[in-house]
Amino acid sequence: MDIEKPQKPKRLYQVWRGSNRFFLGGRLIFGPDVSSLFLSTFLIVGPSIAFCIKILFVIKHHLRENKTDAVPWYPVLAVAIVLTILDIFFLFLTSSRDPGIVPRNTKPPECDEAFDINTPSMEWVNGRTPHLKLPRTKDVSVNGHTVKVKFCDTCLLYRPPRASHCSICNNCVQRFDHHCPWVGQCIGIRNYRFFYMFISTSMTLCLYIFVVSWYNIVHQKGSVWKAMSCDYLSDILIVYCFVSFWFVGGLTIFHFYLISTNQTTYENFRYRYDKKENPYNRGMINNFKEIFFSRIPPSMNDFRAFVEEDEGTVVEPTNHNFMGGIIASSKEKIDIEMGSKNNGLSLPDILRNLEYDEIEESMKYNEGSEKSDSNRYIIQVDKNEEEKCDGIISERTKETSRA
Repeated sequence: MDIEKPQKPKRLYQVWRGSNRFFLGGRLIFGPDVSSLFLSTFLIVGPSIAFCIKILFVIKHHLRENKTDAVPWYPVLAVAIVLTILDIFFLFLTSSRDPGIVPRNTKPPECDEAFDINTPSMEWVNGRTPHLKLPRTKDVSVNGHTVKVKFCDTCLLYRPPRASHCSICNNCVQRFDHHCPWVGQCIGIRNYRFFYMFISTSMTLCLYIFVVSWYNIVHQKGSVWKAMSCDYLSDILIVYCFVSFWFVGGLTIFHFYLISTNQTTYENFRYRYDKKENPYNRGMINNFKEIFFSRIPPSMNDFRAFVEEDEGTVVEPTNHNFMGGIIASSKEKIDIEMGSKNNGLSLPDILRNLEYDEIEESMKYNEGSEKSDSNRYIIQVDKNEEEKCDGIISERTKETSRA
């Protein structure tokens, strides 16, 4: 007889329902498109290495002619290396940390205004709690302003103010800004600071390489065109950094504006606070303090904590109609003959205890009684018709006999 071995307890990240990818035992959390991180790293490190190689050649050339002319180029090389390391560091910090994921609920929240549906079949769907009528949105006061928060059908919770559900990571994120494909992660309350440092450092690095490369070409012997025709590496770096600067530079300026007005990218495109008052704007100085000098809130999830699989596993979203109650999906049809649904949940006792044999007998009895009544009616009609026919025949015979 085989003895069942106890199941090894699982950690939260092992049963997490989001689309995130975890590394080092749940210590690092990435988005589902973490592979884009390698592309971003290559786009940063590749030109930086090429630039450093070019500077090394310049230093070597000056050392051959005059040792003193090579000294200023050492700081140039050091600054490029430091900026590249900082850029990769901020990229990794942005991509590998919890952006502010809101923990999911295993059942819908209780609402003071909710009331039970008086339909027995709805009280046992999902087997956890009776279905309640929940409003799609509810009002929350923020800095004296009324803000509407929505109910998330996937996470089964009312999203906190400024939170939104990311369809790529499949999580609700606090102070959701956007999902950045270049870092492969959502940008939220816990990594927005590092995201801005990443794009601003990228802009600085592009501008630095662009200026130094131009300086190197301009100070060569002969005309600029002649120098450009001989120095192909500098030409490529100038074109690459010029194009990249417009992208990361524009992104940096745009987020500088968002920080100064205390907006997120999601709010800027959706709510347009330039047309109405922003309840989160505290002034430019306080807004910058909030982003760069305030304490980053701790993660709401301990992904390395041991959990029961039932606790860590969150139900998939069903077809909800919170304005008129929750309606079971087509996949949750009741199989009365088997006494269960297709998801393994049992039928309520009120339906199980029905005596189907007695119901069938009573139905047959009712059908028999209805048939007997109809037969009696038919027999009575037939008798009346026969009596009428006999009367007509007798009258005709009397008339013929008289004649």
